[in-house]
Amino acid sequence: MMLTLPDVFTPDEAARLREQLADASWVDGKSTAGAQSGEVKRNRQVDEDDPIGRVLGDEIIRRLTAHAVFMSAALPRRIYPPLFNRYADGESFGFHVDNAVRGIKGVRERVRTDVSCTLFLAEPESYDGGELVIRDTYGTHAVKLGAGDMVLYPGSSLHKVEPVTRGERWASFFWVESLVRQDQWRSMLFDMDVAIQRLTAQQADKDSLLELTGVYHNLLRHWADV
Repeated sequence: MMLTLPDVFTPDEAARLREQLADASWVDGKSTAGAQSGEVKRNRQVDEDDPIGRVLGDEIIRRLTAHAVFMSAALPRRIYPPLFNRYADGESFGFHVDNAVRGIKGVRERVRTDVSCTLFLAEPESYDGGELVIRDTYGTHAVKLGAGDMVLYPGSSLHKVEPVTRGERWASFFWVESLVRQDQWRSMLFDMDVAIQRLTAQQADKDSLLELTGVYHNLLRHWADV
C-alpha cells in the first residue's frame, strides 16, 4: 500500500524545520547506506548524533503519533528515529531496496523496516527533479509532494530519488516496524478502519457497526506481532 498524507506539517512549519536543519552537522549520505545502496547514493544527510536532528526527529514522531490516518495505516510498533537529507547539484539515489532490519545507533534496539516514510520539506516548485520513484507490483510511481506532506510505502519496494538539477530537495526519511508485518494485511485493516469511521459519521446501524468493529479487532488480534 502506498499512501499520501497531506499537511502533516504546514508549509510554514516545514520552512521552520529547514531553517533549523541548516545549522545541523551534514555528512555524506553514504554513512548510513549498505554496501549495494552506497554505490548509487549521492546526497547529504544530518549526522545521526546531531542534537538538532534528534530534537526535530522527536517532533516528527510526536506529530505522527497524534495523526489518526498514519496510526491506522502504519499500525506502528516501533518508529526508527527520523533522519534528514538534502539533494542538489545533480545528486541522486539510484534504485535500491532498504535494509530489512536497521539498528538504532547508541541503543540495542533494532527496527524491522515494514513501512518506508518520506516527509517532504521543500516546496516542489523550488527544485527540479528529485522525484521519489517507487516500483511495485502495480507499476512505477513518481512522487513529489508539497512541503509538509508525507508518503508511506512498503519497505520492500524498489525505489530511487531522481537527480536534482535545480534548487535543493529537503526531506526526512525513516521506517516503521508495524504491528502487522504483511503489507496486504495492513491494507485490508486500513480499508476496514476507514469504512468504520465513515459509517460511524453517517450514523449507520449500531449493531452492524459493532459487528464490523469486532471483525477488525479480531483480525488485528490474529495478525499482530506484540
